[in-house]
Amino acid sequence: MAEPGASAGRKPNARMDLTEGPISRTLLLFSLPVLGSSVLQSINASINAIWVGRLLGENALTATANATLILLITLGVMFGTGMASTILVGQAIGAKDLPRAKKVVGTGAAFFLLTSVAMAIIGFAITEQVLKWMGTPAEARGLAEDYLRVVFLAVPFMCFFAYIVMVQRGVGDAKTPFRFMALAAILDIILNPLLIMGWGPFPQMGIAGSATSMLLSQAIGLASMLAYLYWRKADLRLTGNELNYLKPDGAIVRTIITKGLPMGAQMLVISSSAIMMMSMINAYGAQTAAAYAVAVQVWTYVQMPAMAIGAAVSSMAAQNVGAKKWDRVERSAQSGVLINVLLTGSMVALLYILDPFIVELFLPGQTASVAIAEHINNVALWSFILFGVTFVLFGVVRATGAVNPPLVILFVSLLGVRIGFAKLFEPTLGADAIWWSFPVGSAVAATLAYCYYRWGGWRKARMGPATPPAREVEDAPDTGVATPAIDAKVANEEAPELSAEAPAKTS
Repeated sequence: MAEPGASAGRKPNARMDLTEGPISRTLLLFSLPVLGSSVLQSINASINAIWVGRLLGENALTATANATLILLITLGVMFGTGMASTILVGQAIGAKDLPRAKKVVGTGAAFFLLTSVAMAIIGFAITEQVLKWMGTPAEARGLAEDYLRVVFLAVPFMCFFAYIVMVQRGVGDAKTPFRFMALAAILDIILNPLLIMGWGPFPQMGIAGSATSMLLSQAIGLASMLAYLYWRKADLRLTGNELNYLKPDGAIVRTIITKGLPMGAQMLVISSSAIMMMSMINAYGAQTAAAYAVAVQVWTYVQMPAMAIGAAVSSMAAQNVGAKKWDRVERSAQSGVLINVLLTGSMVALLYILDPFIVELFLPGQTASVAIAEHINNVALWSFILFGVTFVLFGVVRATGAVNPPLVILFVSLLGVRIGFAKLFEPTLGADAIWWSFPVGSAVAATLAYCYYRWGGWRKARMGPATPPAREVEDAPDTGVATPAIDAKVANEEAPELSAEAPAKTS
């Protein structure tokens, strides 16, 4: 089979072959556009929060913070199915099996779109009840409802845009997603104040205008990226008879669900923990809630290197699992952790210095809220170095299909340790129990993640029907660094649905 991404008469696509070249350099180069996307998204969110805080006030900022947590739950469910598709695509590309990758993309696209529309409809209908359950402050609840209802209308565009970005990274192309995520971010920044205040020909929509700018920017970004991918004849585009791949394949759907739901549940655990925290914080009033909302904005920047490196490591590991280059999988994890600690540590040091100036941007003149936000960051900011280690190791192990242990680790560390610590010590420490629960929970998560990576059975996990046919891939030699790929006989015992495609072959 010809190398995907290079065909006669045209230049190769922007994708990188993550199964070749120096590990650290390849990982860093691939992660830079991912990091750039995270930077732009964070700047976008921060600028929009500044617009909301300055133009509409403290209650509106609290409203967006509460509504955003609900949105994160919705996106978390979709994240899992998207990540499952990304891993399947990465493994297929690593095995030089482009038709398999396209089949996964077609099935995933249909499944993803239908599910996101259903979730948007349900979310729109239950907005009021969910905000009441969260204990959203009464003075901010009406604004939160107005904001969240429009956001749910944007969910199908946001989810499908995220899906296209994820699978494109799975094939090794991080540059194209960066360009169109940048377009969406810039449009959102421009449209936000125009639709909030009704400047020029734009209607005055208040807080709903902020959500509407998100909807429009995501829809335009999605449409533009799809048009560009077809214009450039990208590897994963579906044309002609390949459009039949949009008819879901049962085996692939089962894999997307069985592997995607635990990964989506990981995001749900994170979001649920955040919502439970928000409910506890809301009890201290809008002032503390606003301070926490600003702290979360700062944390977004700290998490950017970890999320970028984690996404890059996951794509690299998936391709190398498909290519059965297990030594590169192991070295990808090591390089990813090292790069992450250096980058995240640098961000933490920088933000400790700039924290007073940054907080003041969001809450000008709100002396009490500013002081609370600075205190929160002083306690919790450094713990995101540990978060980064966890995120990178999770990115590696899930690339093989090991999705349940990370879910258990997050459940224990966030819902068990973090929430438990906060509730146990709140009577004596007050709000400080909440802030200290972040480093405590992160330390437990990082420790458990390392133990599973070091001694767990993730190398024996399988993603099911997207495992490439054994006849097309040469087995990687046993380097002694990591457990080599399981032979086809064992794979067929664990995933019977593969037996028709992959004849038995011993390592």
